[in-house]
Amino acid sequence: MEAAKQVDITVTYEGYIRRQQDQIARMEKLETKLLPPDMDYTKVPSLREEAREKLIAMRPRSVGQAGRISGVSPADVSVLLVWLEKERRSKKEQ
Repeated sequence: MEAAKQVDITVTYEGYIRRQQDQIARMEKLETKLLPPDMDYTKVPSLREEAREKLIAMRPRSVGQAGRISGVSPADVSVLLVWLEKERRSKKEQ
């Protein structure tokens, strides 16, 4: 009886649990994306002004930290990720 109830709960919430696990994995990945300590946010195009001001003031160490700052939207986080990748590639080509 108890085992059947547990199986029913697992099946019912499996999709929710999987989504939460995926979200945790994405957040952990963003924590490993470090931002340069001397990063000049004024040179990052497409970053909203509010986000730019908050990032300059707070100086987050990682993209994950940046995403938790009030006033930094998911779109701003995406802009940071694209900019970091472009910078990485340009340095690799030099």
